[in-house]
Amino acid sequence: MSVMRRPAFMAAIATTVLAALLLGFVVNIALALLQSTGVVGKLLGVLVLVIPAIALWYLVNEWRLGITVQRMASRLEAEDRLPRHDGERSPAGRLTEQAALDLYDVARQGVELAPEDWAAWFHLAFAYDEVKEKAEARKALRHAAELFRAQR
Repeated sequence: MSVMRRPAFMAAIATTVLAALLLGFVVNIALALLQSTGVVGKLLGVLVLVIPAIALWYLVNEWRLGITVQRMASRLEAEDRLPRHDGERSPAGRLTEQAALDLYDVARQGVELAPEDWAAWFHLAFAYDEVKEKAEARKALRHAAELFRAQR
């Protein structure tokens, strides 16, 4: 666990445990509703079971993404190719707006030159994060993970 910090990993574990407990309670309620004698109660029980199913799917996908991102980061670290943000910084330590835009432009060009390169998409994801485009960063990171998994 070289790139991922242990506190972040422990927070992910704790959040997953809490989510599992909550899902357990919801499943328990759904099972109680399914045991009711009325049609409405049974229908509600089935509908309530949909919630944990969706949540479980989401949880598995997030863990899968997290593990893949960790593998990508470890590989890039071993190759000394992790994203580096050497531009001008604000007093708070973040890249200035212009430095972030410059970083984004370089990363975008990297993806344009090598659209099937997972590392280029990984770098673009972090560049999106620097320009405060969180949704686009997430999409780029997911795409990088798909490309990474496909190459194995």
